[in-house]
Order: sequence, then C-alpha cells, then structure tokens
Amino acid sequence: MTTNPTPHDPTRPPTSSTTPGRPQGTRLAATLITLSTVLVGLMAGLFFAFDVSVMPGLAAGDEQTYVTAMRAFNQAIDGNPLFGSVFLLALVAAAASAVVEYRGGRRATALWVGVAAVAYLVVLVITFGVNIPLNNELADGGAVEQMTDFSIVERFKTTWVTTNIVRTLLCTAALTALARATLLHGRTTR
Repeated sequence: MTTNPTPHDPTRPPTSSTTPGRPQGTRLAATLITLSTVLVGLMAGLFFAFDVSVMPGLAAGDEQTYVTAMRAFNQAIDGNPLFGSVFLLALVAAAASAVVEYRGGRRATALWVGVAAVAYLVVLVITFGVNIPLNNELADGGAVEQMTDFSIVERFKTTWVTTNIVRTLLCTAALTALARATLLHGRTTR
C-alpha cells in the first residue's frame, strides 16, 4: 500500500502551486513594467497636449498673453509634487524593470525596457538642457506689462516647441518599447 506524500516531502516533485519553471522576480518585473508604462504614458500625453493644443493656442494670441500663460503653466508644473514624481519615477521604474528582467533571464524583454529607459533619459536631458533654461529665462523677464523685448517668445515658438515635439516622439517611442516588453514579459512568464 502506498501513501500519499505530504506536501513538504522532499522526494516529491514540485506541485503546480510552486510554479516550476517560472522565472524569478516575475511579479516585481510585471509591476515595474506596468508602472513605467503608465508613467511614460502620462508624460507622453502631457507633452502631446502641449504640442497640439497649448502651444498653437498661445501662438495665436499676443506676446503678453503668451508670456503670462507660459509662466503660469511652468509655475503650476514646478510646484506640483505629483508631476515631479511622475516625471522622475518614469525613468527609475524603467531602469529598475530592465535590471529585474535581465536578472530574471528575460534578455529580450530587458532590451526593450532598456530602449525605453534610454529614450526617456534623453527626454530628461532635453528637458534639463533646453526647456527648463528657456522656462527660467521667461520667468526672469520682469513684469509682463513692462517688457519691451519679446524675443524670448520667438525662442519659445521655435526652440521650446521643437524640443517639446522631440520629447513627445521620444516618450511615444519609449511607450512603444514598453508595450513590446510587456508582450514579451507575458510570453516568458506563463
């Protein structure tokens, strides 16, 4: 007569509850991919909204309105901890996801998440190197009613707007890479 081994019997092969063959860290990896996808998606949406509505709308008005509105937008964004968290954590989540995927043996997934992290890193470089300095120059221009030199508006209409389009495209590329990584992650963790 044979007896059923206990669930903790070392001679018994693993049961389905231990998910044999499932790569390590899949729950953490899935959480990080999801988080980075949501955060990058939020940033892509913000940049896109500026591209298609905010900046064209401002360009249709006068220069004083342009300066006043951009100052208000920048002040609202700079003073918002939620924006700052989303803006910076998008990179942290993507980079952490790439590391977890790589360590879990999911190299193709790690590559796509890495591509997303690099694309988003370029977004940060552009933001800190171009957009924020222009925002600061605009903020330091004195009272709008007393401004006589509105050349900053022309730089916004060319440089700031162009780099924002680049940020939108890079975020969209990062989002696409994260979508691919999500598909690959799902296939390798079933």
